[in-house]
Amino acid sequence: MPPKTTKAAAPRLPPLQKLRVRRPNQAQANPCVGIMTSMLGCWASSGYSAKGCMALEQSLRACMDQAKPKDQKKNTINYHLMRLYPNIRGAKKIDK
Repeated sequence: MPPKTTKAAAPRLPPLQKLRVRRPNQAQANPCVGIMTSMLGCWASSGYSAKGCMALEQSLRACMDQAKPKDQKKNTINYHLMRLYPNIRGAKKIDK
């Protein structure tokens, strides 16, 4: 026998006061952290001698001297969620 098909009700969202995405504007990771870690490891292994770690030191200086990227545009996801949430949630009941 074929299985009976039942139409399941669509899942409903629980009542929320506001709908938000947490921390949508996460900062980018610093690209110089890996080079700095390598340089500190080199210093730890060679006893802080500048001769053995000169190449790492120069690459860290070059990385730190690079211009920082311009500020990125702020993410507008929370603005749009706030604006569209009444349409998603539907009409609000008025308690008397």
